[in-house]
Amino acid sequence: MFEKITIIGCGLIGSSILRNINNNEISKTITVFDKSKDVVETIKKEGLCSNVSKDIQSAVKDSDLIILAIPLSSYKEVLLSAKDTFKKGAIITDTGSVKKEVNKIFENFNLTSIFWIASHPIAGTEESGPSAGFKDLFKNRWTIICDTKNSNKDKVEKLKKFWEFLGSKVKLMSIDDHDHILALTSHLPHAVAYNIVITAIETDEKFKNEIIKYSAGGLRDFTRIASSDPLMWKDIFIDNSENIVKILDKFSKNIDDFKKAITEKNGDKLLKIFASTKNVRKEIVKAGQDVETPDFGRKKN
Repeated sequence: MFEKITIIGCGLIGSSILRNINNNEISKTITVFDKSKDVVETIKKEGLCSNVSKDIQSAVKDSDLIILAIPLSSYKEVLLSAKDTFKKGAIITDTGSVKKEVNKIFENFNLTSIFWIASHPIAGTEESGPSAGFKDLFKNRWTIICDTKNSNKDKVEKLKKFWEFLGSKVKLMSIDDHDHILALTSHLPHAVAYNIVITAIETDEKFKNEIIKYSAGGLRDFTRIASSDPLMWKDIFIDNSENIVKILDKFSKNIDDFKKAITEKNGDKLLKIFASTKNVRKEIVKAGQDVETPDFGRKKN
């Protein structure tokens, strides 16, 4: 499919792509670059890639597909380093959770000889680093490709086939729709999870050990979300701030209504709130985004 693929950033997502590319043999040459010495050491130790570049320029040279699997705040640095080295006609894509601000960066660079097409595999875990990656991470998961009116349709189709080779189901979507939907499905839950965990651990010190020891399913599973990569999520909340703030305002209103119902001991109102959300779980399972008996990371017998 490609003569050469370059992966810049080999954390959870980047290393999972690498493991999958190796498994599917969809490129004659694979090159990786990561500025972390520990990451590079792990890649070499685990035999994930024999072509580990020492700089971004040599990594992207002659590459047909460049995948940015790095924090959003690092995109500009990479483009500044590589803008004069990209192969004419190359596709540059990414794996980030926010698109509008990133798209502005590419527009400002005005890289006319390459094709920037944003991607977002809706897959991941709370773990980070190359050792956390696995080749089936994208299997039967959605990947969103953000095409625009100026997108080259042949290149979009080629990128679509790439993600499908990795096991993904692919959906084409506008950048604005992507950022709005992800603010609801991913960014809001993370905002809530971080604040639930903060609230729990900021309680009276004498109860702290008991809170950890007797964590029920609710708190335990929120800690999983809240243990995600801090740098990545810092960038997400900054770059998608407009959408997230609007949704947090709506969330705050719902919390106020919920608090009012509790204060007034309004059973009818509470029952209505609880009943209104019950079917969402069933719809998520029906859509293939989970199974009826998930283990939430628990070990099976």
